[in-house]
Amino acid sequence: MAFIVQKFGGSSVADPEKMRRVAGIIADAYREGNDVVAVLSAQGKTTDGLIAKAKEYSPNPSKREMDMLLSTGEQQSVALCAMVLQAMGIPAISLAAWQIDFKTNSNYSNAAIKSVGAERIRRELDQRKVVLVTGFQGVNKFDDVTTLGRGGSDTSAVAIAAALHADLCQIYTDVDGVYTADPNKVKGAKKLDEITFDEMLELASMGAKVLHNRSVEMAKRYNVDLEVLSSYERKPGTKVRRANKVEQAEVSGVAKDANVARITLIGIEDKPGMAFNVFRILAQEKINIDIILQNLGRNGVQNITFTVSRPDAQKAIEVLEKHIDELGFAAIDLDDKVAKVSIVGAGMMLTSGIAAKMFDALASKKINIDMISTSEIKVSVLVREEDADKAVQAIHDKFFD
Repeated sequence: MAFIVQKFGGSSVADPEKMRRVAGIIADAYREGNDVVAVLSAQGKTTDGLIAKAKEYSPNPSKREMDMLLSTGEQQSVALCAMVLQAMGIPAISLAAWQIDFKTNSNYSNAAIKSVGAERIRRELDQRKVVLVTGFQGVNKFDDVTTLGRGGSDTSAVAIAAALHADLCQIYTDVDGVYTADPNKVKGAKKLDEITFDEMLELASMGAKVLHNRSVEMAKRYNVDLEVLSSYERKPGTKVRRANKVEQAEVSGVAKDANVARITLIGIEDKPGMAFNVFRILAQEKINIDIILQNLGRNGVQNITFTVSRPDAQKAIEVLEKHIDELGFAAIDLDDKVAKVSIVGAGMMLTSGIAAKMFDALASKKINIDMISTSEIKVSVLVREEDADKAVQAIHDKFFD
């Protein structure tokens, strides 16, 4: 007997037929003698519908009230799934985050987890019940409902698995595992049997949408074994765990992130501390920076180029323009027609020529590189947005054909 936490996304529970399929997966795990906690997202487009409904009533609703509203989607899911399981003869109970003492901070709409209570869940498991828990939400010190932001249900599931020392956390989704690239867009994409936490974290951060990076970070921190598998097909998925191979694949995957923009500060004074001032100002506004390129100074001035997420681009411009007297730059250039393409692989640390191979693939398709960023297990390049899909396919063909 094992203790398993299962997570099901919104598309997996979108209608009665799909909910019954999910209930069947949960029931099978329970009948095998396992203790089962299932974390569910809101059904289908429920969250989008609630956001639209809020706008019908208020042009600018507070984040607190939005969290109160959006949390109802997951409550519907777990209650309905409990009903289906009970009709199948499986003892089940649905619990909201506040009922299991799932504590977060008070950053409404993007709350961080502080602690997860184990007592109520263990009490229900001891009575041989399936426990269905709302994903995506928590409660703060004021007993207000909070939500965890994008990918929140993945993070909820991993947090519960970590707090209760589960043997396995299974993330059920609409794909049957982690692939070397998006199988819907890249010809020849291959499913991986396993991938390391570090590789998965890089792929998630670089745009791969199968797992959210916050959930992978937490799984790595608390050593929670993850498995990504399909809610539509009963077959093994991809295991995400600590590295346990003597030799890793040189490249495990290729990812694209089109949600980026490039900003260039032109003619900024070439003296110590200027880069610090630029990025200090942006950090104070909680604007995250990714790739950075600083040109060699000439005639006492230089250019600093960096990338931010596309939604933060205009805010970054406004913030920097407010500090033009302090920074003394001549102009700002914004380019939001770019995309980031990355390769990730733990084997890069032991293999030479990986970057050259990637650049050769891009050159063969006449794709120009705007910026380059590297780490021990990844290489990222900035290309024109219209070239991104072609770049991913060319790189994938180079490494995986």
